Amino acid sequence: MIANLPKTLDEVSGIETVPNSDLLWMLNDGGNVSKIYGLNKKGTIKKELKINAKNHDWEDLASDKKGNLYIGDFGNNENKRKNLAILKVSTETLKNSKKAKVERISFKYSNQKKFPPKKKKLHFDCEAFFHYNDSLYLFTKSRVKNNFGKTYLYKIPAKKGNHVAQLVSTFSSCDDVHCWVTSADISNDGKQMVLLTQKSFLVFTDFKSDDFFSGKLRTYNFKNISQKESICFKDNNTVYITDERAHGEGGNLYEFKLK
Repeated sequence: MIANLPKTLDEVSGIETVPNSDLLWMLNDGGNVSKIYGLNKKGTIKKELKINAKNHDWEDLASDKKGNLYIGDFGNNENKRKNLAILKVSTETLKNSKKAKVERISFKYSNQKKFPPKKKKLHFDCEAFFHYNDSLYLFTKSRVKNNFGKTYLYKIPAKKGNHVAQLVSTFSSCDDVHCWVTSADISNDGKQMVLLTQKSFLVFTDFKSDDFFSGKLRTYNFKNISQKESICFKDNNTVYITDERAHGEGGNLYEFKLK
């Protein structure tokens, strides 16, 4: 652990770094105010940015090489939302503004036919994504009993408009509820991809193109299970992780070195 997070971020669900900035950007999930926060490494809020869009259920943050930030408004616990979106905040806005207009990237899943689907097909919640090669890659969170560790990988263009998220591939880890995928990121050099769960994070390497599950896998298990909801790369060999504050635990910023 490297810092305690302020109470303002008790329900932190996304963290991201952007190029040419020392700030760690964070957000809270649904039911909280429509703001993102820039913090220093000690966990102190240095900047607050009011976003001109409702926080239906914000779940993760991503960034591109130009320094634009993307807010994933795609939390979908009941699998019945029809207003799924990713909100793009420009790099100029991050640097200069206190209130931000956003570009809206709306989408729907190519294989969802019913809202909500049957219990055995509750695979359309999402808490994890990143930007890579002009596209946004989304990793779903399974709400199917005895199959909680399954994630579907989808791809949409990183541009304003209405898009259909195309299925790329799937992956399954363990089956219990602590195997939910809650965040994702890709390293700046594009050689390592990480998925976060409450009890571990998974590192994929040597993958081909954007089939991130085609490569090698390393698993890093945590010493304790907490509500870990966000991960991002600090550099090509280090990740930041946060957990929500619950039952007197969590609310921390962690740093892990990759072997």
